[in-house]
Amino acid sequence: MSGTSYVRFQALTRSQRGHFPGVFALANGLARKGKLTDEQFRFWRAGNDWYDANYPNPTDVDPSVYDHSLNPGAVAWFKASAVHLIERVDGYLEILAAHEVACERVESTAPGRIVYEDEVQVVVVPWERESAPAGD
Repeated sequence: MSGTSYVRFQALTRSQRGHFPGVFALANGLARKGKLTDEQFRFWRAGNDWYDANYPNPTDVDPSVYDHSLNPGAVAWFKASAVHLIERVDGYLEILAAHEVACERVESTAPGRIVYEDEVQVVVVPWERESAPAGD
C-alpha cells in the first residue's frame, strides 16, 4: 500500500452513470446550465483557465483514461502534496454551496486502481467498481 495520500471533492450522491461527480464537473454543470451569477461565472472561467494552465489534463496524455468500458467509473484525485491546487478549490465549493449542491472532501491512501498518475494527481477506477485487491 502506498503512503501517499489523495484528496477528492465530490458530490454526496451518485450520478446517473453511478459515480460521484467531482467538484469541477459539478461547477461546470452549473455553468453549462447558465445558473452562475456574473461574479461566479468570472471566478469559474478564470479558475478553469488557471487549472488548465497549471496541471496536466490526463486525457491529453492518455485519451482512453476516462473510457467507460476500459476504466469504468474512473475519477481524478489530487495528491495531498498538491496544496497549490487543492487550496484553489474553496471558491468552487462556495459556488456549489450557494446553489445548494452538496459536496464533500474525501481522503484516502488507496482510492482505487490507478490508471493514470502524474506529479499532482491520479485517475483511479474506484475499488467498488472492481473486486477489491486480496488482503484489503
